[in-house]
Amino acid sequence: MSKYVKNLITSDIKNRLDGINDAVVANCIGMNSAATYKIRKHLRDKGISMLVVKRSLATRAVVDSRLQPLFDDVIGSVAVIWGCEDFVSLCKEMASIAKVKEFEKFELKGGVMDGETLSAKKVLEVSKWPNRQEQISLLVGQILSPGANLAAQLNGPASKIAGQVKKMIENKEDEA
Repeated sequence: MSKYVKNLITSDIKNRLDGINDAVVANCIGMNSAATYKIRKHLRDKGISMLVVKRSLATRAVVDSRLQPLFDDVIGSVAVIWGCEDFVSLCKEMASIAKVKEFEKFELKGGVMDGETLSAKKVLEVSKWPNRQEQISLLVGQILSPGANLAAQLNGPASKIAGQVKKMIENKEDEA
């Protein structure tokens, strides 16, 4: 491959990966075209992008970016996967794909999150964390919990008194 072609490919990869801070690297060598198509379609439906690149060209493209450590420990062609609502959701999708028997040759190699290199094992650990939606729901529950407790504490005695007043009114109506 000539230097001119390498530079063109490198600039294309750089443009595609520009602005991406978190990604996962996987090995999909040895998969047949039908399985690769199914993975790409599944990822595309989830809003996730996958780019199979030669490691040396990708390394040149991501110099001085947060993705640079992504290609340190891999060799040959790799699939760079990014996208999704947040990195945890991306890791969850990768873990679910890795478990499917049809995609047994799909192998996670690692990832990068906020500039920190992650091993394949760490990516699977991150997939067990709560994603953005789950974290928001936990936070909202924690915010609303004291208010709900206060309302219950105020409502409890007040409902008892209201029940006693209602009973007194019913007794007076029965007497009349």
